[in-house]
Amino acid sequence: MKPITEQKLVNKNINPTAMRILVLNLLLEQNAAISLTDIEKGLAPADRITIYRTLKTFEEKGLAHVIDDGTGSPKYALCHDDCDANEHHDMHVHFYCITCKETFCLPNSKIPDISLPGGFSSMEMNLLVKGICQTCQH
Repeated sequence: MKPITEQKLVNKNINPTAMRILVLNLLLEQNAAISLTDIEKGLAPADRITIYRTLKTFEEKGLAHVIDDGTGSPKYALCHDDCDANEHHDMHVHFYCITCKETFCLPNSKIPDISLPGGFSSMEMNLLVKGICQTCQH
């Protein structure tokens, strides 16, 4: 039987290379979304381009999603198991803490349906709430 991280990659039709396993393990350890820079620091001295390509592959295959939290640095978080190469099902609210600067997925807080006028069709949606997280509240 394959280790869990390797099996997760295989389940998404991703070849389980050493770098992909390292990046996935790092993402699995996170409580919040993580930037490319922070991933690089966690995997130093790994090559930035290889890490970026790995994250792009994860996104394309439905293993990770990108969060634009307004900081200018995209963050990465793992997707739900039902996401795939054709469609992401991560239609949940993201929360950015203005105190600790962490970005969190809130999978139980769904983005409400938005009624668009005729002639408009949505391709993707992102809802970001900014405030103070529960850890920083205390």
